[in-house]
Amino acid sequence: MSRFQAPRGTQDILPAQQPYWRRVLAVAEETVRLFGFRRIDTPIFESAALFEKGSGDTTDVVEKEMYVFEDRGGELLALTPEGTPAICRAYLEHGMASWPQPVRLWTTHPMFRYDRPQRGRYRQHTQIDCEVIGSPSPLADAEVIELLWTIYERLGLRNLEVRLSSIDDPEPRRAYVAALKEYYRPFLDRLSEDSRRRFERNPLRLLDSKDERDLPFKEGAPKLVEHLSPAAREHFEAVQRILQAAGIPYRIDPLLVRGLDYYNRTVFEVVPIDDERAQSTVGGGGRYDGLIELLGGPPTPAVGFGTGIERIILEMQRNGIVLEEPPAAEVFVAVLGADAALEGTRVARRLRAAGLATVVGEPERSLKSQLRTADRLGAAAAVILGDDEIRSGVAVLKPLREDRSQEQLPLDALVDRAAVLARGVPAG
Repeated sequence: MSRFQAPRGTQDILPAQQPYWRRVLAVAEETVRLFGFRRIDTPIFESAALFEKGSGDTTDVVEKEMYVFEDRGGELLALTPEGTPAICRAYLEHGMASWPQPVRLWTTHPMFRYDRPQRGRYRQHTQIDCEVIGSPSPLADAEVIELLWTIYERLGLRNLEVRLSSIDDPEPRRAYVAALKEYYRPFLDRLSEDSRRRFERNPLRLLDSKDERDLPFKEGAPKLVEHLSPAAREHFEAVQRILQAAGIPYRIDPLLVRGLDYYNRTVFEVVPIDDERAQSTVGGGGRYDGLIELLGGPPTPAVGFGTGIERIILEMQRNGIVLEEPPAAEVFVAVLGADAALEGTRVARRLRAAGLATVVGEPERSLKSQLRTADRLGAAAAVILGDDEIRSGVAVLKPLREDRSQEQLPLDALVDRAAVLARGVPAG
């Protein structure tokens, strides 16, 4: 066994898991296309200041979780911890404000957070991000929620619900924050260390705490959703009407605030109804009308979401969705001798050109050993080539998954017959 292991909080995605990844990515790509989104890819690292400014320097992401390093030129960089600031930076840098608005962008991206690893929560994880930039309409909020819900629906996830709230706009929120601090002040010495720190720097995050010491006080806290400004309330009610029209199930969660400073008005998460894990959120997002301006651009309304692929796959497996790894080979070419190996290479090329996954054996190994390998690779048929077959211009085709006799075939007929054994239809 190697003395090296994957770093803590990371994972190897082995072949048996790859079918889940392919399914999630294929469904996501097709679904975002149906909603009019276009792909963007941003660098794996950015200026650390982008996230300090965009995500908020009082958030856990920036304070405790970013992987920050200085490059050889002395620039302070960070591995991307979340996708929205990077996409907004690209929106500004490439003049997307001159494009037809709103701009709908999506990406898949590895994210890096120095967090406490646990099942479904990794220090490196891959996220699907979708952003609608340039629309203040509640239709855009409902659209990204419907898009996220549709991805889950198409993947076969069940027993999910949308938890929905509004955290108002920054200015009218000030009075609520003052009331929240007054509520929590008598309990300060009983709160967790993180919550005592948040009390001064980011009081809304008190409602986001999962620490058991903080839970008894959350339910009695004043609810922001009950004290919205008229504009925010009108927006929130419009989002709800549109979700109802689209048939998207949701419930109001007055304690939902999300963990990033740039959010305003609509915030949402999608969680399993029947799973009360502390970290059970599958995906979430919200509106962030002030972020582009924070990054140096003009006031630009926007809304989006992120969802981790690893979390989605856990839910697929919890829902009993089984995806089998395809066989490593559909056809195995067993070769007996050096001349047979040359001819086997030519035969394998023709089989692959017909779309059949093909592996050529090693001529130094016995036929029995090669056929054992073919079976382990999941091949449906074996092509057997030896000196006698080469001289006669034929090959032996042996079914490996059916109780049928092997047959000798001219090389010209081999591809179609092998395709029938492997897939039930001729090549073509």
